[in-house]
Amino acid sequence: MLNTVQWLAGIDLGAEKHRLCVLDANGKIVQQKWVEHSGSALAEMVDCLRQITGDAPELLAVGIEVPRGTVVETLVENRFQVFSINPKQLDRFRDRYTAGGAKDDSRDAYVLADSLRTDRHCFRSVRLDEPTLLHLRELSRLEDSLEEDLGRTCNQLWQQLHRYFPELLQLCSGANELWLWDLLEMAPLPAQAAKLSAGRLRQILGQRRIRRFDAERLRTILAAKPVSLAPGAAEAASEHVLILLPRLRLLHEQYERVRQRVAKLLEELGTAGEADGQSGEHRDVTILLSLPGVGRKVAATMLSEAGQALADRDYHGLRCQAGAAPITRQSGKKKVVGMRYACSQRLRNAVYYWALNSISRDEKSKRTYEEMRARGKSHGRALRGIADRWLDVLIAMLRHRTLFDPLRRVA
Repeated sequence: MLNTVQWLAGIDLGAEKHRLCVLDANGKIVQQKWVEHSGSALAEMVDCLRQITGDAPELLAVGIEVPRGTVVETLVENRFQVFSINPKQLDRFRDRYTAGGAKDDSRDAYVLADSLRTDRHCFRSVRLDEPTLLHLRELSRLEDSLEEDLGRTCNQLWQQLHRYFPELLQLCSGANELWLWDLLEMAPLPAQAAKLSAGRLRQILGQRRIRRFDAERLRTILAAKPVSLAPGAAEAASEHVLILLPRLRLLHEQYERVRQRVAKLLEELGTAGEADGQSGEHRDVTILLSLPGVGRKVAATMLSEAGQALADRDYHGLRCQAGAAPITRQSGKKKVVGMRYACSQRLRNAVYYWALNSISRDEKSKRTYEEMRARGKSHGRALRGIADRWLDVLIAMLRHRTLFDPLRRVA
């Protein structure tokens, strides 16, 4: 399609305003302007570009550094061709236009447009995902963010308990258990906790279905002599704990709500094909979930972060995005094959845990891991090799619309 393009544009994104540069097919600047980041300004930018292209917006290609966002969605929705490029690659292209290393927004917009004119193969075509996948991406990222916030706040609680109430930590490795929060709200100080009756403790444990220890053991631990602190230190730490507990409960509630919503969206994606006359079990999400080691979180991350590569059945693009493809550096007699760092960190984490979980669920993966470790490969290198093989299997299954069958794999 790019062979018929008559104009090329580059947009250098900013927080408050963006720089737009439009070139013709010969590389001559047609227009340059600033575009504010607002609904009216973006609509005005679209009108300006349509004045150049007339009734054929697909004749204009736009280069940009991000594959998604407000500006990208606005351009795609108005039928302009949009291509993204890694900022590190753009930095190398900039060196072609300035030997002294000069950099400014106008120059970057021009470099984007002219590089798209001369080096189209270095850019990636951008397409918008379906609404459900966009929703899934936002919720999946929000789930990770809430989990991180929850873990950070639990660590703060653990630190305070370790300071003035370490006896409680004998019963849980972390401070992320609901029965512990209930107990601290009822008795934040060791002296108060020691006065709780066995019946009250039994009620707390029963409500949270704790069976690994009983109320008598908990009461014995609470009755132990507390650590000696400076006057007022325990009271100050307990007040800190009481301030953390409402935040912990809110984060836990939000995390559970988002987790359930992600599971619901995956279910909707799995059954969406029935309305089109397709079997629901052959949807991409169902095929992905049929693989050993793939759970709700891995599936949500794969579908939301690598949707375009999965839709194109692009194995090589997928393994690069996920960091499973190695990087080779060779010069003369020297050759070094190393780990790929330029990738999506969320995808890397997803395929890492996919490979790790598959070791205990798939015999071939377990044998492969043991063989690579026996050859001196590190734990991470062995898991990347397993992840690479799983990505190859996944793309083959998607191409043939089949679910995973361990009996069909080559031993």
